[in-house]
Amino acid sequence: MSEVAMPDENSKPNRLVMFISLMMALPLAAVLLVHPALMLDDNGHYSHRTMMLIMIGISGGFIYGVGFIPKFWLWKWLFSPFIAWPLMSLGYFTWLFT
Repeated sequence: MSEVAMPDENSKPNRLVMFISLMMALPLAAVLLVHPALMLDDNGHYSHRTMMLIMIGISGGFIYGVGFIPKFWLWKWLFSPFIAWPLMSLGYFTWLFT
């Protein structure tokens, strides 16, 4: 019974998804480190709520992109591509279209 409930420890994440996650996280992290003013809104202010979500997405992109898979279910869910990709997409939208 416990074999069904426990995930297979030998399962590897998809390398293409890992590569996409890492490649999405790198430019956003570089923009936030080198020229964070590109993330300002129309009024010249940061939206701290949005920036927090974008940084969680970047963290998830790096964590999954390097192949690290957390064991605790909450961290595994939070740093998965299902959460990280939409949050990083929000970052790209903020960077490129505002």
